[in-house]
Amino acid sequence: MNKIKALICLIIPILLIYCFNTKFGDLPPIIRFLDPFKGFWQNAESMRVSPRQKLLLKHTTADVDIIFDDRMIPHIFAQNEHDLYYAQGYVTAMHRLWQMDFQTRYAAGRLSEVVGKKAIELDRYQRRMGMVYGAENSLKGMMEDPVSKKMLLAYTEGINDFIHNLSQKDLPIEYKILDFKPEDWTPLKCALLLKQMSAVLAMGSDEFYMTNILNKFGPEVTANLFPDYPHKEDPIIPEGTKWDFKPLPVPLPPGSFNQMSSSNINTTRRVEGIGSNNWAVSGEKTVSGKPILANDPHLNLTLPSIWYQIQLHAPGINVYGVSLPGSPSVIIGFNQKIAWGVTNVAADVLDYYQIKFKDDTHQQYWYDNAWKNTNKRLEQIKIRGEKTTTDTVIYTHHGPVVYFQKPALSLAKPVPVGNALRWIAHERSNDLMTFYHLNRGKNYDDYRKALTYYTAPAQNFIFASADNDIAITANGKFPLKYKNQGKFILDGTDPKNDWQGWIPAAQNPTVKNPERHFVSSANQSSTDPSYPYYINWEFSPYERGKRINDKLATMENITADSMRIMQSDSYGIFPEHVLPTLLPLVNRAELNATQKEALITIHKWNRFYDAKEIAPGIFDLWMFKLNKLIWDDEFEVAEVPMRHPSRDRTVQMITKEPNAPWFDNVNTPEKESLKDLVNQSFKYACDSLERKYGVIGKNWAWANVKHSHVPHLAAIPGFGSKTLMIGGSKSTINALSESNGPSWRMVVELGDTPKGHGVFPGGQSGNPGSPFYDNMISTWAEGKLYDLYLMHNTDDPAVKALKRLKISKK
Repeated sequence: MNKIKALICLIIPILLIYCFNTKFGDLPPIIRFLDPFKGFWQNAESMRVSPRQKLLLKHTTADVDIIFDDRMIPHIFAQNEHDLYYAQGYVTAMHRLWQMDFQTRYAAGRLSEVVGKKAIELDRYQRRMGMVYGAENSLKGMMEDPVSKKMLLAYTEGINDFIHNLSQKDLPIEYKILDFKPEDWTPLKCALLLKQMSAVLAMGSDEFYMTNILNKFGPEVTANLFPDYPHKEDPIIPEGTKWDFKPLPVPLPPGSFNQMSSSNINTTRRVEGIGSNNWAVSGEKTVSGKPILANDPHLNLTLPSIWYQIQLHAPGINVYGVSLPGSPSVIIGFNQKIAWGVTNVAADVLDYYQIKFKDDTHQQYWYDNAWKNTNKRLEQIKIRGEKTTTDTVIYTHHGPVVYFQKPALSLAKPVPVGNALRWIAHERSNDLMTFYHLNRGKNYDDYRKALTYYTAPAQNFIFASADNDIAITANGKFPLKYKNQGKFILDGTDPKNDWQGWIPAAQNPTVKNPERHFVSSANQSSTDPSYPYYINWEFSPYERGKRINDKLATMENITADSMRIMQSDSYGIFPEHVLPTLLPLVNRAELNATQKEALITIHKWNRFYDAKEIAPGIFDLWMFKLNKLIWDDEFEVAEVPMRHPSRDRTVQMITKEPNAPWFDNVNTPEKESLKDLVNQSFKYACDSLERKYGVIGKNWAWANVKHSHVPHLAAIPGFGSKTLMIGGSKSTINALSESNGPSWRMVVELGDTPKGHGVFPGGQSGNPGSPFYDNMISTWAEGKLYDLYLMHNTDDPAVKALKRLKISKK
């Protein structure tokens, strides 16, 4: 018995030691995580920092001085380009290493290595979409150019020197929670980061929906409900702009192809909110007599923040702005002479082709009246705690056949089974050179030269210069396609459906110094119908662009502050258009007390989506339900997944076609009218809000209903922001939804001494234990901007230096 007791006493401590040092499920190894010397306690940071610090690193060639200002923004002063990008890589990793690691693992389909088999389908999806394949092709383009190759290698060296100097206690807290360690950075990871941005801005896929709609309703109804140009539009390139070039011959479409069989696949619709605003006004409209440029790209908001602020100074370059952690250069910013920004074009550069395979081996497919061989790419997916699995992906000349059988994964929903993917992100490219040249640009010609290097994701590049030039260009590598090519799934057997070359870069839509003295974009149509090439058939709703253009057209004596205020404008063009039609249709006699008060509130509403307003929440839910009542009976059919017509088309029907047959619910014996649907949806909205928030009052405030916040990148509880009591909506200039909105606000005043102002919803640090993790959120939520300091030397008195770091050669 004594021996058994002794054995138990020995086994229990061993088991406890094993358990507390082993990761189980989502729990980190407890002892290591709570270790006061190496665990999460070491991630707490103080506002007190060493004012001066020196580092000896072997990969620098000369001294580098880095001044961290009072918001922990690094201002890098290097003596050559190698050391400039080396230092950028080093300091970015210092603040954002885990974010960089996580995002590139996500893009590469490598999360299973960290979290185990629960991420296997996500990893398969990324591999099957060709993310690594596309990154490899892009990297070839980057490494072929000696300049971009030097940038990438120096940036990579800087990141790795930081990683190699890390101890266990200094690891970012997410590594300790997830129980893994950083690996060496590679140039491929930089390319993967850019591919992930292309995926984010692809905005979903509608081809499968549209093909089912065409098959069910026919071409006439499809064309009527899904027109190639919206009912209301205020395009980016002003209407009537003359195209001073001779266009290439546009390919002719082949015979009709609508044999794609319907199947029970719920696809993901285009997401409103993945957009942006930018505008620039010429000196004729400003107090200073010089241009002012503004930009606020809208993305899914996260902590750590999407962007990283930085200044890069070396011979031939002095630029300030935001970078993407994991990629060299400044992506959006300004220098002494120019400023630039971007919004998403939403070009149709992702198409699906129905493939006719010879048999179930998928070794050959029919194309151009002959059997062609496929290629196989073997994807090795490592899984934590499991054996490595191999996924075989079939490639045609179009690209990868993403799925033959669909997994239960939300991201996989938009992918038609047995179809090959043709995507611009798979092309060889070197987008880094665009930003290399913009960072050093001095004038309009430099801006135009920089754009010639750019491939994807297509962006509306806005520009302003101290020379008093303003311009905007819908820019990217656009395939030469026949009209509506890609609106529906394409026949992969016919070579006429292939992309037939490229629109010449010089013929991309652009305008310089228009007569109205401003340029702008908000993801609406790039041009009016006179543009000779096809870019896409559908863009974002026009309300934001309309509001921006209406305001800029009437504004005079513009200042940076008036541009700042305009970025937070929450006036709704959407309610302005529909409420005059809808409100008279509400039958007040049939409303209860709460519904009557809600109706009075809507009548009094000034159409601004302000945080404390009650009307926006009522209107938003009312319109959501009304849209479903109009379209669900015809377009939400289980066996034939489809999408709804656009908001623009719905508004047109409500205001111009009161007797449209679509108002009737085909599933009921009665014939419903628009009035019936308006009353039913209004009551639904009021009753739903009352059930959730109680009696109509302050709890119905728009900010409370909208619930805007900034979540953690990996959704780790406690690492995101609180609910932010702010206004805005998807359809207003301040395009803010629950967790999507302005990821960076910037206003730049050009002139002899440029003045920049900006903020993003977060902080410079990726460490939740740092005071610089989320210190800018309140300023961002209040619609305020910080001054951005473009230092000219390391002792610039305008900057309050919090810390100085000197890097010397070891």
